[in-house]
Amino acid sequence: MEKLSEIYDSFINLVVEIYEYIIKQLGLIGIVDVLDILLVALIFYYTFRFVRERRAGKLLMGILFLLFLLFLSDALQMRALNFILTNLFSVGIIAIIILFQPELRSALEKMGGESLKGFRGKLDKDEEAALRNSISEICVAAESLSNSRTGALIVFERSTKLGDYIRTGTIVDAQTSSFLITNIFFNKAPLHDGAVIIRDSRIHSAGCFLPLSTNNEIIKELGTRHRAGIGMSENSDAIVLIISEESGIISVAIDGVLKRGYTRKTLEDMLDNLLLNTEKNQITSRVKGKIFKRKRNGKTD
Repeated sequence: MEKLSEIYDSFINLVVEIYEYIIKQLGLIGIVDVLDILLVALIFYYTFRFVRERRAGKLLMGILFLLFLLFLSDALQMRALNFILTNLFSVGIIAIIILFQPELRSALEKMGGESLKGFRGKLDKDEEAALRNSISEICVAAESLSNSRTGALIVFERSTKLGDYIRTGTIVDAQTSSFLITNIFFNKAPLHDGAVIIRDSRIHSAGCFLPLSTNNEIIKELGTRHRAGIGMSENSDAIVLIISEESGIISVAIDGVLKRGYTRKTLEDMLDNLLLNTEKNQITSRVKGKIFKRKRNGKTD
């Protein structure tokens, strides 16, 4: 009984010491430490999401397997294997940058774009009206093109600027109208075999060439137009509207994910939700006002 009592007392003392240690350590945590933990957690979260949604996940699994072999060879004194793997990882960072170059570029572009979204706030009334009208005209054109089975590729530029792709086409800079869009994609029109890019609610350019997706999991029945739309959405935060020439099916690609089978109504509802930021936020609205004021004074991007 005395032994049991001693063990119990020792256990209680250990629990008390651990508790006091934890309380003491928590008391030393400051605002900077909390911020540090949150930032590290965000980095891990976005890294996991970035890897999970791309083919880079398979490459990462291969790298983790090689790391496991490195630790195993070190623990079991496998000198030949350890020598090879150690030298391999000495240039590993450069190799990773080369292997993940497309994914890293896409992630950094989206990171930069998403960080600015909160500062835009909601649109002012004139801009919102122009964008709403542009969406309506494009949806009318999409329905018409779908009915006539005319292929089309329309890109809505958001926070990521698409200047590199705009330069591959012809500048139009015209007010968005369903009539103009259907004429651009008429199969004998000079600019039909490319993408239309919508910037600031206007048809900014046409006949643009977009990057093709390298995702091997895309179903084979989808042609070059769909691969280009998916590729554009993988490389930017743009919304890409695709109309199939074979079936007339209306599809939308966002963040590398293709959704099909839209009607004019469902398409308009989806674009309204994604492009019209109607959330009321007084703080971001004030920041937005300052940004737009500077733009009106001539300080545009």
